[in-house]
Amino acid sequence: MLEILQFPFMQRAIIGGLILGLLLAMLGVFVILRRMAFFGDGIAHASLAGIAIGILVSSNPLIVAIGWSIILAVIIFYLERKTKLSSDTIIGILFTASMALGIVLITLKSGYQPELISFLFGNILAIKVSELIIMSVFAAAVIAFILIFYRQIGFITFDKDGARVAGINATALDLIFYIALAVATVLGVKILGIVLVSALLIIPASIAKILAKSFRSLLSLSVIIAEFIIIGGLFLSYILNLPTGAVIILFGTALFFLTILAQKILKI
Repeated sequence: MLEILQFPFMQRAIIGGLILGLLLAMLGVFVILRRMAFFGDGIAHASLAGIAIGILVSSNPLIVAIGWSIILAVIIFYLERKTKLSSDTIIGILFTASMALGIVLITLKSGYQPELISFLFGNILAIKVSELIIMSVFAAAVIAFILIFYRQIGFITFDKDGARVAGINATALDLIFYIALAVATVLGVKILGIVLVSALLIIPASIAKILAKSFRSLLSLSVIIAEFIIIGGLFLSYILNLPTGAVIILFGTALFFLTILAQKILKI
């Protein structure tokens, strides 16, 4: 079975998967602790408008979608603080409006759009070198942000008022975190699709939360589990000849329930 590693498309898929796993697992820890799972799901769906604009103007859809997601992240951040509406309400309005805009824009482009389908359902095996480069650059920036500020982000996550008293600029870091999360989610859309990407944001971190004894181990376990899910799902999809993105998520979900079962039996 190792002969599949000789294929360039599989090599790109593994590299892309490892980068995405590291990125989403690190952010996922803060997402579940802050109860922001709907944010990732909303941004993923809302990115459809950015993808449609990219296709319509014959520009790189991934780059345009990243720019679009950053704008939405800033709007969500602003409205959360300037209105009495809940975060879920704001995200729900924006993501449905953005999806509707995407659908309208797509109808303006005649003919079959294979690139759009690849973003809707994801295809890690079809990732291009240029997309891998884009992914690596943005992922490096987001990971650098997390590694440099993870103590401050953690402090804000558990005690925002205390973080402000300690001199941490919680507002600025929160805004950058929103932008980083939006960018990471859109990067994952190319591999797992709009529908499935948020699952990889929350499943590894959720499994890690069951097992971890400290914040540091939660972060480490989340990354290890995410990489295992992606590589395991990738090889399983090859063996079973099934859609890769769906198999990766189903493999992760099965691991999640097995972990809960093992916890009940072994009293972990």
